[in-house]
Amino acid sequence: QVQLVESGGGLVQPGGSLRLSCAASGNIFDINTMAWYRQAPGKQRELVAHITTFGSTTYADSVKGRFTISRDNAKNTVYLQMNSLKPEDTAVYLCYYSGYQQRYWGQGTQVTVSS
Repeated sequence: QVQLVESGGGLVQPGGSLRLSCAASGNIFDINTMAWYRQAPGKQRELVAHITTFGSTTYADSVKGRFTISRDNAKNTVYLQMNSLKPEDTAVYLCYYSGYQQRYWGQGTQVTVSS
């Protein structure tokens, strides 16, 4: 199995920044996709960003230009740098891993953007 542990969530003021981390461990396939999703209460889960082993990235339109996803393959860790945060970014952020015949989710980390 693959274990995903998120960290870095918390309370931040509008316009502030946070950096989320997701460390993967276990039976990790060398070619995979990792992603960040988010889900706010009463809202559907949405893809925020994803990144492949080779560094190809995709972003939701709502975060493009503000968020940056990156990864350190040696550490099996994916990051989400969030800048210019808005109240509407408030959600539980979940790490996702997809490898060969593997699909795993982290438990999520809360991000709250409020003054």
